[in-house]
Amino acid sequence: MRRLPPLRTLLILLAVAFLPVVASHSARAQSAATPDYTIQAIRYASAPDNVANLVMGAPKEKITLAMAVWLVRGGGRNILLDSGYHRDTFLKYFPSTGYIRPDEAVKLTGVQPDQITDVVISHAHWDHLGGIDLFPKATVWIQEEEYRYYTGPAWQPGGDHGGIDPADIQELVKLNTEGRVRFVNGDNVEIFPGIRAYTGGHHTFASQYLRVDGNPPFVLASDNCYLYRNLAEHKASATFTKDYWPANIQNQARMIQLAGGNPDRVIPGHDAAQFDKYPTSADGRIAKIK
Repeated sequence: MRRLPPLRTLLILLAVAFLPVVASHSARAQSAATPDYTIQAIRYASAPDNVANLVMGAPKEKITLAMAVWLVRGGGRNILLDSGYHRDTFLKYFPSTGYIRPDEAVKLTGVQPDQITDVVISHAHWDHLGGIDLFPKATVWIQEEEYRYYTGPAWQPGGDHGGIDPADIQELVKLNTEGRVRFVNGDNVEIFPGIRAYTGGHHTFASQYLRVDGNPPFVLASDNCYLYRNLAEHKASATFTKDYWPANIQNQARMIQLAGGNPDRVIPGHDAAQFDKYPTSADGRIAKIK
């Protein structure tokens, strides 16, 4: 008569038999936890500029920038990356064409301003922070060090607040007193299921960008990378100070890696080409990235 294997052997055999089931269940659970996000680029204005102002070492070539925000939908959330601008100061100061207020531009996607659940601020420059008061029910997410610096030391002797509108900072503080600001603490932080924030190499004091999980993943770079040309030529954004050029180039390489190795899936902050690469509405304002 064949002898039965010892109890320990039986337990091992049972564990091995159930491994595929456990792994399959784990994969399904992870998939269920991460929404199948959609991503749209929303162009609320265009602006003239020069490539030399955006790509370090590039020749002087005229370019039309896209002034954009990005809408990520899924899991019951309508998430904006950045909020645009609308104050008269910059409407007069900054030449643009085809301007419509960012909340009106968002409506073109079928989402109303009061349906925006979250606004993630990549950095505190006026054209990215200036519209936070246009989305009345949104929670605003910002790097804690970005908030700390621009609500304090930036305005002290020796501080740097270039490109920062005091009115935007006052609005940000007001929203914080109302309980509508959340802080992101550092690099590689999941702020929503499947959406992680990464620090961006000092475009501002503590700028950030987002990776949106999926098949495939996408990186929304905002101004941590201005143009596809920065990626193709491995050149820093010209607005970064020289001390931070290496960090900017390093972060661009990291963005490509986070996007699954495909630079086309890194969406730069102001490149109008994103509205050519992806299906875009007839008016040129809404691009379906994913």
